[in-house]
Amino acid sequence: MTKIKVDMSILRVLLAIIFPPLAVLDKGCGSFLIVLILTLAGWIPGVIAALIILNKR
Repeated sequence: MTKIKVDMSILRVLLAIIFPPLAVLDKGCGSFLIVLILTLAGWIPGVIAALIILNKR
C-alpha cells in the first residue's frame, strides 16, 4: 500500500507541474478555483500554489 501511495504522490506532483488545477481537484472547490486563477494569471504561480496545497495534509 505504501508503494501505491508513493506512486500516486509522484503522479500528483507531475500533474501539478503539467496542469495544476487537475492536481488539486479533490481538495475542494476553493483550492481548485485559487489554483485555476493563479494558473491563468501565470503558469508558475499556479504550479507553486498546487504544490503547496498538495504538500499540506
